[in-house]
Amino acid sequence: CILGTHHEKGAQTFWSVVNRLPLSGNAVLCWKFCHVFHKLLRDGHSNVLKDSVRYKNELSDMSRMWGHLSEGYGQLCSIYLKLLRTKMEFHTKNPRFPGNLQMSDRQLDEAGESDVNNFFQLTVEMFDYLECELNLFQTVFSSLDMSRSVSVTAAGQCRLAPLIQVILDCSHLYDYTVKLLFKLHSCLPADTLQGHRDRFLEQFRKLKDLFYRSSNLQYFKRLIQIPQLPENPPNFLRASALSEHISPVVVIPAEASSPDNEPITDLVEMDTASQSLFDNKFDDIFGSSFSSDPFNFSSQNGMNKDDKDRLIEQLYGEIAALKEELENFKAESARGAVQLRGRTSELEAELAEQRHLKQQAQDESEFLRTELEELKKQREDTEKAQRSLTEIERRAQANEQRYSKLKEKYSELVQNHADLLRKNAEVTKQVTVARQAQGDMEREKKELEDSFQRVSEQAQRKSQEQAEVLDMLKRELAASRQELQVLQGTLESSTQAGAEQSTRIAGLEQERDSLSREAERHGEEMAALRAELQQLRDTLSHEQESSKVELETLQTQLRDKESGERVQQQRWAEEQFALLQGTAREAQRMVQDALGRLEDPAHIGCTGSADCLLSRTVAASECLERLRGAHSQYLSNREAMGSLLPCLALFAHLISDTLVQGSATSHAAPMEPADRLLELCRQCGSEAVSYLSALQDPGMVEGADCSSVTTCLGRISAVGEELRPRGLDVKQEELGDLVDKEMAATAAAIETAATRIEEMLTKARAGDTGVKLEVNERILGSCTGLMQAIRVLVLASKDLQREIVESGRGAASPKEFYAKNSRWTEGLISASKAVGWGATVMVDAADMVVQGKGTFEELMVCSREIAASTAQLVAASKVKADKDSANLCKLQQASRGVNQATASVVASTKAGKLQVEEKDNMDFSSMTLTQIKRQEMDSQVRVLELENQLQKERQKLGELRKKHYELAGVAEGWEEDGEW
Repeated sequence: CILGTHHEKGAQTFWSVVNRLPLSGNAVLCWKFCHVFHKLLRDGHSNVLKDSVRYKNELSDMSRMWGHLSEGYGQLCSIYLKLLRTKMEFHTKNPRFPGNLQMSDRQLDEAGESDVNNFFQLTVEMFDYLECELNLFQTVFSSLDMSRSVSVTAAGQCRLAPLIQVILDCSHLYDYTVKLLFKLHSCLPADTLQGHRDRFLEQFRKLKDLFYRSSNLQYFKRLIQIPQLPENPPNFLRASALSEHISPVVVIPAEASSPDNEPITDLVEMDTASQSLFDNKFDDIFGSSFSSDPFNFSSQNGMNKDDKDRLIEQLYGEIAALKEELENFKAESARGAVQLRGRTSELEAELAEQRHLKQQAQDESEFLRTELEELKKQREDTEKAQRSLTEIERRAQANEQRYSKLKEKYSELVQNHADLLRKNAEVTKQVTVARQAQGDMEREKKELEDSFQRVSEQAQRKSQEQAEVLDMLKRELAASRQELQVLQGTLESSTQAGAEQSTRIAGLEQERDSLSREAERHGEEMAALRAELQQLRDTLSHEQESSKVELETLQTQLRDKESGERVQQQRWAEEQFALLQGTAREAQRMVQDALGRLEDPAHIGCTGSADCLLSRTVAASECLERLRGAHSQYLSNREAMGSLLPCLALFAHLISDTLVQGSATSHAAPMEPADRLLELCRQCGSEAVSYLSALQDPGMVEGADCSSVTTCLGRISAVGEELRPRGLDVKQEELGDLVDKEMAATAAAIETAATRIEEMLTKARAGDTGVKLEVNERILGSCTGLMQAIRVLVLASKDLQREIVESGRGAASPKEFYAKNSRWTEGLISASKAVGWGATVMVDAADMVVQGKGTFEELMVCSREIAASTAQLVAASKVKADKDSANLCKLQQASRGVNQATASVVASTKAGKLQVEEKDNMDFSSMTLTQIKRQEMDSQVRVLELENQLQKERQKLGELRKKHYELAGVAEGWEEDGEW
């Protein structure tokens, strides 16, 4: 059987014979079939597994059937069939493992793809595989009566023979499990692998006991050399214990490759028996004594009967001695041959083990050589990284020194600012004191002027009073004289009256003298006051001049101080804004790096869950609200920078994490939501970059708005909610209805798209004029032609599908036909969905182009995408169609019409783009040399960025197509169904 599988490179003939055997009615026959099939999986051609996978369900049904029997071979067959199913599933999931499980350490590392998650899952699968092997081992031993020598009986050997394959599998599985557990313990914490260690310890004890019990059976001693496991299991918590591990090696002697060989002792016994039979035949033919011999000439010659008897007895004795010696010699020769054969087997086993060790050493040396090369490369990379790290540290130190100098300069500026503030306060205080002194002087001046005025008025009043008194005195004197003249006549008559008059005159003269003296004194006081007033005026003018000079000096100092403060505040504002620009620039680089990772081909293999994406979007939205508040606070107070910078850094981190997680989620999502999610991630990253760019521009920092980023995050959250698993699944009985629904939905989507295009064309004719109307009419007309071509293709696909169902279903219903051909049906459903989705997206793109909000490239890509979707529908319909079918010819003709319509859409779009685009003529007349040089550098930077972006987009497109084909292959079952 093994040679036959290698000859025909498969197991078709084997299964064609097995299908005619009564495996469900004869337990012993089923047991021997399992043994043969196990050997074929181990030693047969590699295609045996592929040819046998389709019978996996039959083996499962047979296992359940034999499991109902609790005696005899029933349970043995059930467990053996489960083991074979587990072996097929293991090799199907892990195609790198050959059927005999013989791999080098390097191949084992390649099987895990150097991913700890793959190693973790592979270890679990090996545990399950080894568990099934041990179950069969224990079940066979429990079904035997170990109190008797069952290994030498035919019934016992029939049950023990398959265990040789089990021992070979177990030795390799145990070795690989130990190595994988050591590798996992080097990457994961010990608590995480506690369950693995417990399960390994249980299987280690079972396997050690079974190996020990098997090695004591006579049947296995001449067929296989069973290794012994160590006394204690490996200590996985100690990494150096891996060097103490010795891989168990099972040795099968060359001459004992077939279990049907007879024992050597039986051959010896057969030789002895044949010899004795030959002797008996000799005695029967020639007689036991010469007396009965008819040719006894001695008696005729007269020899004595006693002499002959003695001679005969002597000869018989010699013959017996020779026979015994011959038997001893044969027995010794047989024992020597057995010993030599045993020694030869041992030497061959040692040779095989040495070869295995040599091969293992060669593999290890090759692996170590590879590791040495990798270490050299790592050393070179480390040296490069060390040099770059030194350069980075040097730059960091220079930046730190620069920052320290700036910090010291800033501290000095702050100190100068504080000193200037203090000087300003002192100058203000001095000005206030000077102003107060000037006010006091003015008040004193006013008081002096008031007092001088009062003194002058008082002096005038006194002089007027004195003048009045003098006038009155003069009048009185004149009156007195008159009276004197009048009274001279009467003087004589009245002496007493004369004396009184003289006394009165004397008093008046005294009073006049006192008034004169008082007037003189007042005059002197007025002169002194005038002199004092003049002196005060001189002092006041001098003080006013000095105060004016001092005031001008203080005003000059105040203006200098205010200009210095303005310069300092402007410098401080520039430094703060430079810090904001640096933080925003780093945040922008972080977001751009996340956008770059969206286009990185190495990131396409990463997948994520919708729940993780939703948690990231919630965190990013919360951070965005805090950033909006900090931004508003900064706009109200430009010195409030402490809350804006941390929010900005956290915002960049969360947005980048959201973009990467969104891209990883899209890799595991269906095509339409994945495209929408990826596009929303790009849009969100672009809006975040625009917002961060606005924060770097002094003229746009006040108008920077992050509401568009919030909107994009909300849309990403909505798509994430759609991608969360709902637990819905379509039954095979519903596939027929689903096909009709999807085809009807596709036709309805196309009709809706055509109607919308007609409406857009009507609106364009009513609202547009000139070149724009001509371009829109051309584009919408080509889109209408494409919709009509797609409508014709969908109708032709329906007709061909109806013909395929009617010709292939026979007596079954259409639903049963769809359920039977579920892969083909799912391909039709997928293609129909793609056509309907493409029509809707193309109409939306056309609407955006007509409104002036979309791009012509998007419309061209949508038209090509819908052409690809229709090609998918044609390919899905052609799979089961007759090549001579008329409907197939119609479908192909309709497909060519769709391609022509697509080409028309692309051509009209390109022509409209060339017609609409206007080249901006830049005016360089008002630009300086520095501005022109700056714009030239910006243009060069933009050219390099666009070239790099083009290269990345091409790489991304290639990786996306590769990933799309892989996902489509998994979804359509290309690896399982041979019809596709």
